[in-house]
Amino acid sequence: MDMMPYPCSTTREEKLHFVYRAKDKLLALHGDGILAVGIYGSLGRGSDGPYSDIEIHVVTRDGYSLQGHEFIWLPFKLEISAVTETEFRNKAAGCDDGWPIRAGSYVDILPIHDPDSLFDEIKKVPSSIPDETVRETMRQFMIWEPYETMAKIRNSHCSGNWNYLPTGATDLAWQTAKLVGLANRRYFSTRARTLEEATGMPLKPAGFTELAASVMAGDLTDKNRVYRLCEKLWTGLNEWFRELGIEYRSKEWPF
Repeated sequence: MDMMPYPCSTTREEKLHFVYRAKDKLLALHGDGILAVGIYGSLGRGSDGPYSDIEIHVVTRDGYSLQGHEFIWLPFKLEISAVTETEFRNKAAGCDDGWPIRAGSYVDILPIHDPDSLFDEIKKVPSSIPDETVRETMRQFMIWEPYETMAKIRNSHCSGNWNYLPTGATDLAWQTAKLVGLANRRYFSTRARTLEEATGMPLKPAGFTELAASVMAGDLTDKNRVYRLCEKLWTGLNEWFRELGIEYRSKEWPF
């Protein structure tokens, strides 16, 4: 019986060697249909660990279709994001609540096949998103996620469903971190360090640092304290939005 533990530990050199094998195979199969191939994620930034996966952008010419893949070829996990040039440009220019998580994948790219320097051009795109677009994204996200999360936290507190509070607090901290990333126009290096990096950014609401610290430390057993931290952050979020001039509550019917 195969008892090898998974995921597997690999070195950076082993990962890069495997990437170049994959690139050569892709080019042999698709030739001029491929414009550029580059590594993103932790391997692209040079901050990968022994258990990091491999993430690759494959950009094709418009009109040339290539299927993306996510698979395990032991000891590696490989994710290939395959899109046309127009799709790639549109995604790089997009702004939603996932921007602070996703933008780095269009900036921190290690090219392994890029004869026309496409990636050098694309890495400038995420930072050029208009301020009004960022503010509108923050307004919409406040309605979609943090507002609902805080309602669930208050419902749980009222009903005595204390078991939800650690999950609700974690969700609220994570959602606030995305708002902080947007407000500061900065993306996170990795999901694993999102809260840590967000607390170090200059623009953030009162109460965020305290709740994020408790979540990162796993200090969520005192449910009354956790609830107070959530309320403190919710007050801070609303005050922060007022300071930023972002009104998320409607004063007129939208229809």
